[in-house]
Amino acid sequence: MTNHHIALIPGDGIGAEVLPPARRVLDAVGARHGFGFTYTTYDWSCERYAREGAMMPQNGLDLLRDKDAILLGAVGYPGVPDHVSLWGLLIPIRRGFRQYVNVRPIRVFEGIDSPLRTATPGEIDFVVVRENVEGEYSEIGGRLNRGFPDELAVQESVFTRTGVTRVLDYAFELAARRGGRLISATKSNGIVHTLPFWDELVAERGRSHPEVDWDQEHIDALAAKFVLDPARFDVVVASNLFGDILSDLAAAVAGSIGIAPAANLNPEREFPSMFEPVHGSAPDIAGRGIANPLGAIWSAAMMLDHLGHPEAAGDVTGAIAAVLAKTDLRTPDLGGTATTTDFTEKLLELL
Repeated sequence: MTNHHIALIPGDGIGAEVLPPARRVLDAVGARHGFGFTYTTYDWSCERYAREGAMMPQNGLDLLRDKDAILLGAVGYPGVPDHVSLWGLLIPIRRGFRQYVNVRPIRVFEGIDSPLRTATPGEIDFVVVRENVEGEYSEIGGRLNRGFPDELAVQESVFTRTGVTRVLDYAFELAARRGGRLISATKSNGIVHTLPFWDELVAERGRSHPEVDWDQEHIDALAAKFVLDPARFDVVVASNLFGDILSDLAAAVAGSIGIAPAANLNPEREFPSMFEPVHGSAPDIAGRGIANPLGAIWSAAMMLDHLGHPEAAGDVTGAIAAVLAKTDLRTPDLGGTATTTDFTEKLLELL
């Protein structure tokens, strides 16, 4: 029997509350399909930072390197600045393991009310593909004259031909397997160097994928169209910053960021990929047992697909759809009163 070794990083806040449901779902669907899991849990978190001065140990990447995949709960907690928590854990994993593709599926499920009147279940089903390791989130820059009136900060964007081309190829190939449509997010009318370069490479890769109908939209207009007409989209590809913003906006369009999953992929599989819900650590509800586990469970389904079990992944997303469409069980973020455990038990029953 195939056995997958998974690294679990619960992290902070509700991260520790949503990973156990995801693990239960993985074990259940694995037993049905004839494969299993071994888990190693790491206590890397803001609590560890407060205790030891680092989010993870210096050999953290070495400890993860032999795992088949990583399942992360959440990162961030009051008292630890976000740039410390993210750059101490999440970003080193993404960059150290060349997880240069971030994939965020967006879907309006039957049974979840979108804030948009026109957001009809079954009609909105698209994917945001985000460049994940360079772009606007580079480490190049610095601060000068700290504390003086002429203090300044410089942050450099870095767009490389290799970095942009590989994420574009992933997005075009994904679009070819889906509806055959791709939109590229840009702002080349205002950003004079990096985004025209991005546009040129989109056109270049588009010629190599004639089966895909592609276009580009300026980021401001694109954000408006996410709200005004989200059903028009199939695959949207964007730089690190633009993709980050668009995918959170799209999750809100789908009804709740609490259900949104994400995959940080190393497509060549030279290193483990990482899967995570995007809802954050939610310290305001941590410890109350009411966190929505769907984001973590859907992320686990994406992990199953990456590990070569698409049928098992389909079972999980089918169970997610069923619990939302066939029951009125909802966690508070979806307007209900169910606990994390209540919701998980019902999903397992339907699975």
